[in-house]
Order: sequence, then structure tokens, then C-alpha cells
Amino acid sequence: MSKTENKLLCAAGLMAAVFAAWINYSPAIAQQAPGRSTHSSFVQRPKLAEIESTPIREVLTNARQQLKTTTSYSQKYYSMSYPNGDVPISTGACTDVVIRSFRAAGVDLQQEVHLDMKQNFNKYPSKWGLNRTDTNIDHRRVLNLQTFFRRNEKSIPVTYVGSDYKPGDIVSWDLNGKGLTHIGIVSNIWNVQKRRYLIIHNIGAGAQLEDRLFEWKITGHYRYF
Repeated sequence: MSKTENKLLCAAGLMAAVFAAWINYSPAIAQQAPGRSTHSSFVQRPKLAEIESTPIREVLTNARQQLKTTTSYSQKYYSMSYPNGDVPISTGACTDVVIRSFRAAGVDLQQEVHLDMKQNFNKYPSKWGLNRTDTNIDHRRVLNLQTFFRRNEKSIPVTYVGSDYKPGDIVSWDLNGKGLTHIGIVSNIWNVQKRRYLIIHNIGAGAQLEDRLFEWKITGHYRYF
């Protein structure tokens, strides 16, 4: 895997693990990262059982489960089965959080992205210099997921109003102004103080639940379900 590809999956190189704190999804026992709102500001709004959309409920249930099972980060290229292929559950990149959560709701992004890319290869980013699809990696690239969501008309406006981002939404970011990409899921844990939901993502220390929505430049906001 080339140096360019190594940078693609997400942003482990930012040393995010230094300041990425484990925040449990239960407000009663949430742990707080330095400099962020106290756990008393976090509430489940709505509770999972109150979410009417079954796919969104399944996405969030799986994403929260990853807080316990995905404890490390890896940009490694893996050979995997197709469809429904996955990297080891204990690890992965930011995209794998989204992929696993969607699969729990019946959407296999590995297959969906591959089928769309196969028919519309020239519509997807060409920065890797490839001339064919690769079911091992295509769906694990942030830029490809962004393209897939846009092509399927799942994009909604990017704003800096916290309440515009709903549980189950997908958000992508540019971390350093130079195209270093990241992606995560909007949780159902509401920060009362900041008036926005926390994000479930993996930026270097495994799947985390953190208040990071407006920490970086937002490059995409998607509502699939």
C-alpha cells in the first residue's frame, strides 16, 4: 500500500490518541475528555427505544456496540470476502465505523459502493491512479463514501447549527485543510450545554463517543435513512 493510500483511510497520524478519551454512551457514567463539557451535560435525546426509524435505531445500536468492541485503529489494507467483508472487529479506521453500522441496518456499503463504482468508475475520485475497482478497499475510503452518498442524493446542507445534525446522520471532515479526511456518525447523546449531538468515530484510539462535530471543517452531511 502506498504512502498516499496510507493517508486516505483517516487521520491516525495526528496523534489523536493522545487526547481521545473514552466517553461511555451512558450519561450516568460518561468519562470526560480534557477541556470538554462535563458529563452532566450529556443526555440521551431520544433514547434508542424511542427512535421510530428501525434502520436508524440499528445503526446507532451497532455504533454504540463498537465503543466496546473496536478498541484500536488501523489503516492496514486487508483482503476480505465479498460481499459482507470486514476487517477484524477489534480494529479498523473511521470508515469502518460507518460500514459496520450500516450493515447492521441491512445496507452493505462494500457491495453498494462497488456496484456503483463498477458502473460509474469515472465519477469517483481518481487520486489513487487505479483503473479498476477493488472490493477490499474502495468502500473504506472517505472520498468514495462521500461520492456514493452524493450520487444517491443523501446529501443535506452543511451548517454550523448543532440541532441540524440528527441521530444516524453521517458527517465528513477535512482535518488539516490539506485533504486529510475523516468520517463519523451522529449519536443520540445530546450535549445540553453546547446544543449538539456527540459523534461516534474512530480517529486513532478505537471507536469513541465524543463532542467533535465542529472541531474540524465539515465537508459533507448525509442522511441515508
